Amino acid sequence: MIGRRRSRIPLPPPEHANRARINDKIRVPQVRLIGPDGEQIGIVTIAEALKRAQDAGFDLVEVAADAKPPVCKVQDYSKFLFELQKKERAAKSNAHKVETKEVRLRPGTGDGDLEIKSKHAREFLAEGHKVSLQLRFRGREMSHKELGVEMIRKFAALLADCAKIEQEPRSEGRGMNALLVPFKK
Repeated sequence: MIGRRRSRIPLPPPEHANRARINDKIRVPQVRLIGPDGEQIGIVTIAEALKRAQDAGFDLVEVAADAKPPVCKVQDYSKFLFELQKKERAAKSNAHKVETKEVRLRPGTGDGDLEIKSKHAREFLAEGHKVSLQLRFRGREMSHKELGVEMIRKFAALLADCAKIEQEPRSEGRGMNALLVPFKK
């Protein structure tokens, strides 16, 4: 078959795909109806529900499509959309954002410097952030990767009381990475 090759990038769903159905878009024989003031009217036919919504001057909005029978409410559709947007914004603002802080080490980092760096990492972990350990090798240090693993284990041992290793040390080019996460409170 000759034709245009399809893209492998999936198309995003249409913007209205996740919106509630309204008025004559609702295609079920019966619905559980909630009035404009929030009172439970009960299970009625779709025709009667549409008539009540028109008499009240509002739309019939499907608020729970998965229920048996679906729950519909007599209300203004634009107000319903505004309330949904408000809930989404509130959920987004309440979401906890975890940042990853970075601590850089070398295979030859001394014990004093290691103590200072562990103190900084302890502060990051206390704030709830993850700590990424970045260990860099230079020159002939590359032939002794075991020193890098040993250094990361030593650093993690200093923080054993407040963090655990989430990602084991792994080699990437001239560096080695590991990830520490704080214990759950």
